[in-house]
Amino acid sequence: MILLFCAAAPAHADRIKDIARFAGPRANQLTGYGLVVGLAGGGDENLEYTVQSIKSAAARMGVSLPFGVAPGLKNAAAVMITAELPAFAKPGQRIDVTVSAFGKAKSLRGGTLLMAPLAGADGEIYALAQGSLAVAGFGAEGKDGSKVVVNTPTTGRIPNGASVEREVANPFASGDSLTLNLNESDFTTAATMASAINTALDAGRAAPLDAMSVRISAPADPAARIALASFIENLDIQAAAPAAKIVVNAATGTIVIGGNVRVLPTAVAHGSLTVRVTENDGVSQPAPFSNGRTEKVAQSSVEANEEKHHMQVFAPGVALSDLVNAVNALGAAPGDLVAILEALKSAGALRAELVII
Repeated sequence: MILLFCAAAPAHADRIKDIARFAGPRANQLTGYGLVVGLAGGGDENLEYTVQSIKSAAARMGVSLPFGVAPGLKNAAAVMITAELPAFAKPGQRIDVTVSAFGKAKSLRGGTLLMAPLAGADGEIYALAQGSLAVAGFGAEGKDGSKVVVNTPTTGRIPNGASVEREVANPFASGDSLTLNLNESDFTTAATMASAINTALDAGRAAPLDAMSVRISAPADPAARIALASFIENLDIQAAAPAAKIVVNAATGTIVIGGNVRVLPTAVAHGSLTVRVTENDGVSQPAPFSNGRTEKVAQSSVEANEEKHHMQVFAPGVALSDLVNAVNALGAAPGDLVAILEALKSAGALRAELVII
């Protein structure tokens, strides 16, 4: 049985920057299509779109390939490129890129990505990627078809492999207010955050909008706005205790129980019934000088055993430690634990949200 639990921790202060983020600054996803060359025979062979990519790359260099001639592509591969453009990234800064094989390439090890544009969701180009790939995986294949693959040789990374070419407009410096968005929505935490900001600054400076957001009046000057944001995100507040929740991973048998879980008065009995059927082959031997024949006879044995467990009684408002001890005393396996928790929830005795993943 695997049983993990999170006991109720003592109250402590959290920095606002650890539980909330200012609206506006955000990362943006970039994608692109490119060509990796220099592979040691593990490329795309003769895929049509890779041939087109080779011809286009050669044409940009002033080389015209003869019509109807398909270049050998064992050393080249079509790839998809992904990257994340950080908030406030400026032209000239470098970002990491991930390169993944798009066609039949068996490995990108040793390859070099030719210059490829990276576009955002709006279709505009925000970065250019190029460089040598770092590939952690590798593969080996024999003539008889046997092969060994370690990790993923068809995916690689290029650290600082793209140069930012365009800045993304950010609304952080516009408007007459800043908005803080909580990482986890909670009315109590939003009200506490607004109260802490008003206490540290001026009364009425901050107001909760809902369970997720708090609006703060802010100056128009960018330097003063940044100083205000820095001051606010380093304030300490007493965040509200999380809602009672039990998370069950049915595949691994892992169960995580929050510290605020409570159980109403109830009794639980748990037992397991095991049925065992044993088949043995016997021989029927006729008496001497009779007309009978020797035959094979099946002999079956059926046994049923039921494990005996005592009934466990949960007192009113039983705490987490009592719940864990009682469930362990029943000798429950991970699958049985899920059944017990679901039964408690169905009976209305479990004061917690049950999440099964």
